[in-house]
Amino acid sequence: MTTSAPAARTPRQDRSRATRRRLLEAAVECLAEVGWNGSTVLVVAERAGVTRGAAQHHFRTREDLFTAAVEHVAAERLAAVLARAEQLPPPGPARTEAVVEMIVSLHTGPLFRAGLHLWTAAATERRLRERIVSLEDQVGREAHRVVVECLGADECATGVRESVQATLDLARGLGLANLLTDDGPRRVGVVRQWSRLLDAALTG
Repeated sequence: MTTSAPAARTPRQDRSRATRRRLLEAAVECLAEVGWNGSTVLVVAERAGVTRGAAQHHFRTREDLFTAAVEHVAAERLAAVLARAEQLPPPGPARTEAVVEMIVSLHTGPLFRAGLHLWTAAATERRLRERIVSLEDQVGREAHRVVVECLGADECATGVRESVQATLDLARGLGLANLLTDDGPRRVGVVRQWSRLLDAALTG
């Protein structure tokens, strides 16, 4: 018995996927620039170059749109980190520092600012909080996995899992410190010193 080949996507499906992607990217940009209160579905639709009706066709509620947007961009950024793994130095102190720098860079850009606005809004909006807690659990697990994979870390070794998680917590804190002023010069020294400590934990 022969099996039929998967049906090719139609131009309409391609347009729908492109529209969805534009909405997700525009939502993150809006959150990062104007915050939760200023980021309505209409504002995002206008930035994406689509109608409000088209936006609501893809995302029924505002919460659907913005949680999907942060999840989408976070997944893309983490995939980009893994794609860069082949260009990392061989295992050792230089690789550890390069991985820490990559993770910190994920927390000092528009995606982190967008996520922070969502966390702040979720603190007072119960319906949004339920979505964000679930999203943060998912993104956190994936980020942890990516760091472990890039470092080649053995989480069975004493203290390694906690050190990897501390790296993610450190990156989040450095992202917060960078929100109001450029914290780049101080961040370089912190990343270098933490990389030494993390490498010591990895090598036991």
